[in-house]
Amino acid sequence: MSKIELIATATFGLEAVVAREVRNLGYPEVTVEDGRVTFTADEAAICRANLWLRSADRVLLKMGSFEAATFEELFQQTKALPWPEWLPVNANFPVNGKSIKSKLHSVPDCQAIVKKAVVEKMKEKYRRDWFDEDGPRYSIEVALLKDVATLTVDTSGAGLHKRGYRKLSSEAPLKETLAAGMINLARWFDDRIFMDPLCGSGTLPVEAALIGLNIAPGNQRSFDAQLWPAVPEKLWYEARTEAADLVKRDRKLRIIGTDIDEKVLSLARYHAQAAGVAEHIHFQRLPVSEVRTKSKYGYIVCNPPYGERLGEAKEVEALYREMGRVFGSLDTWSYYIITSYPRFEQLFGRKADKRRKLYNGRIECHYYQYFGPRPPRRVE
Repeated sequence: MSKIELIATATFGLEAVVAREVRNLGYPEVTVEDGRVTFTADEAAICRANLWLRSADRVLLKMGSFEAATFEELFQQTKALPWPEWLPVNANFPVNGKSIKSKLHSVPDCQAIVKKAVVEKMKEKYRRDWFDEDGPRYSIEVALLKDVATLTVDTSGAGLHKRGYRKLSSEAPLKETLAAGMINLARWFDDRIFMDPLCGSGTLPVEAALIGLNIAPGNQRSFDAQLWPAVPEKLWYEARTEAADLVKRDRKLRIIGTDIDEKVLSLARYHAQAAGVAEHIHFQRLPVSEVRTKSKYGYIVCNPPYGERLGEAKEVEALYREMGRVFGSLDTWSYYIITSYPRFEQLFGRKADKRRKLYNGRIECHYYQYFGPRPPRRVE
C-alpha cells in the first residue's frame, strides 16, 4: 500500500496522549504540534485510527501543505494536488476554512478558491464540466497559518467523541474524548478500583470500562470514509474484525460511579448498557460526604461542578472542601480532578503533585493530579 499522511486532531493539552495512542497502533512516524498529531501510515490506518483513537477529535487525510501568500498561489498549488486519486466523480466535497496570521485572511475567498481548484482538477480527470456531488462526503478544509496552507479531507464525519452509546445527555456532559484522555493521563491500572464520586451521566466510568476491556471506542459507529472507493470495504472489515478479536472479555473490572442525582444515574446506567459494559460498573446514589472504601489502593477520577453559573460559587466551594476531607482520608489512593475554579487547591486543602492545562469545550481548566503510593509487589 502507498504511504499517506494522516492528522489526528486533539484538544489542547491532549496532544501527547493522542501521540501515544497513535504509536500504540503501530505508527511510529509521529509529529506533534498544538492541536494535532501528524503520522505516516497506509490506507488501513484510516480505518484503524478512527476505530481506536480514544482521545483524538478527528482523523484527517492530509492532501498537502505549501506556502501561499496570494490567491493565485493557493489556486495553482491546490490544483496540483492528487484530488482524483481520492474523490470519485460523484464526490460531495464542501470546503471549510480558517486563517490565522496570514495574508490570505478572507476565509470565504480562500474556500471559494480551493473549491474552484479542486473542480478544475476533477475536470481534467473526468472530462466533464459539471459535478452533481450526490455521492460520498469528502469534507475539505483549507487551514492557513502564517501563510502556510494545509489541505485536508475529514475521514471521520461526526467527531470521534460520538461513540454511539450516549443517546441521552445530562446538563453538562463531559466529552468522551476528554474523559478518555483524563483516564490515560492518570495511568490507571485496571487491576485497581476506579471510582468517580461525581459521575453524572457516567462518561468517565464508561470510558474506563472501554479502556479496561480494550474495546475500540469507534466500534458502534460509522465514518465518512467507509463510503470512499479509495478505502476498500475489505480494510474496514479487517479493522473491525481485529477490534473484535482484541476485546478482553474475561477481564473483571472494579469500576464505581456515584452521584446524588438519581435521574442522571439512570442515564449513566443506560449509557453503560448501550456501551456493553454495564456488568463492569456499579452505580449508586451517594453524596460525596459518604464515600467510603475498604480497598487499600485505587483511583478517583472526576469532573466536579466548576461554579460557572451565577450563585453556584458557595455550593462549589463547600463541595471542594468536602472532597478534600473525604479524599484526604484515602491516603493510599490516587486522585485526579478537572476544574476551572481558580481556588481549587486552596479549598481542597492540598497542592497537587502535578497540574496540567486542559480544555473542557471552551472552558480553560486545570487537571489536578495527586499521586498515591504504589502497592507493594506481590511475592510469588
